[in-house]
Amino acid sequence: MTRTIFRNTFLVGLSVLFLCAVLFFGLQYTQAMDETKAALGQDAVYAEKGLELGGTDYLSILGDVNRVTWIDAEGNVLYDSEYPLPLPSQLQYPEIESAFKTGEGSSVRKSDESGESCVCYALKCKDGTVLALSKPVPDVQYALLAVSPVLWVLILVLLISGVLAFRAAQQIVKPINEMDLEHPSKAAYPELSPFLDKIQEQRLTIQEEVSQREDMRREFSANVSHELKTPLTSISGFAELMSQGMVSPDRVQEFGQDIYKESQRLMALIDDILKLSRLDETEDMPHPTEPIDLYSLTEEVTKTLKHNADQQNISLVLSGEPVMVQGIPSLLREMVYNLCDNAIKYNVPGGRVEISITSAPPRFVIKDTGIGIPEDQQKRVFERFYRVDKSHSKDIGGTGLGLSIVKHGAMLHNAKLELNSELGNGTEITLTFPDQNTAASSET
Repeated sequence: MTRTIFRNTFLVGLSVLFLCAVLFFGLQYTQAMDETKAALGQDAVYAEKGLELGGTDYLSILGDVNRVTWIDAEGNVLYDSEYPLPLPSQLQYPEIESAFKTGEGSSVRKSDESGESCVCYALKCKDGTVLALSKPVPDVQYALLAVSPVLWVLILVLLISGVLAFRAAQQIVKPINEMDLEHPSKAAYPELSPFLDKIQEQRLTIQEEVSQREDMRREFSANVSHELKTPLTSISGFAELMSQGMVSPDRVQEFGQDIYKESQRLMALIDDILKLSRLDETEDMPHPTEPIDLYSLTEEVTKTLKHNADQQNISLVLSGEPVMVQGIPSLLREMVYNLCDNAIKYNVPGGRVEISITSAPPRFVIKDTGIGIPEDQQKRVFERFYRVDKSHSKDIGGTGLGLSIVKHGAMLHNAKLELNSELGNGTEITLTFPDQNTAASSET
């Protein structure tokens, strides 16, 4: 930062000095040119008087300093102090043309004879002829050498500016570098106060998020330990009784079924934990998606769960129309399966589960006549391992992770998840997916 401030400050100073130098020398050059033209004009007046009194002899004396050319009304050169006659017509030169028309003229041009740039001045005499005087531009530039000390002054100013810019940059940055961002109390500059307030706000937010994540991690670890220990304890207990011969032969099959049931519960729990872990790890990574018919997928799931519904005398009804959504096939099927499975498990005998698929926008709605969810617990049902009725959940099985998978899946599909429930009057869950036509038109 110090280097940036120094560079920018020094460049500003350098630019200002350069512009000032250009302006100064421009003014000096213009002034020198004007003074040269004025001197040539004065010499031309003297040359006219000398020509009247002494003829071309006076012109030869004047020619020691400047080139003097005498031209008649037809443009013919009558005299030139530097080049022998004859010389070409001079009427084409702007200062000569202007002198014949207005009485005098001046210009800066390249000489045809020497090839040098010259300052030229022409004066019309009383007899109708024109006296032209010229001086090479290098002679004018020599006059600028008088201001050469200014160059050394500019160089000195430039060096001082560099030192001051470096010190200013250090003084500006030092209070910023010395600020304690962990405990920002007072800003070195009032302009930085909003910035420090934002840093403090973000720091507190990050600390809060870290604390929440740590609490969630601890809670998750405790829940996983508890959920894993429960079936393992049952399996271990059953196996121990059987190994010690404490189970009568007529109950061996019953104990075997219990062990199988608990092992299946354990496998389902591990499977759901792995699914959630994969979703957490790949939450910010792109997932391959493809067009999926939401109605057909739901129809397949309901056929799979029909046996479970029939066992509890639950009516499973699907209505709607084919609706295409862009999604992850395996995850979308898992979401629909978990929602349907929960609606069946937490229903009442002889209850009803209604599923509707609608379009514009694509929407999956599932409504059951089950036990419902108390209002104060509705925000927590999507948390991991959270169960509304723990005693009832133990009877019907389940891992407590199904709705968490639904929540993560909805986020990955950019779908809106809504829950409406009333204790004793069932639950309605809605998944609203992005409209495919809108998404397609925005991509186009």
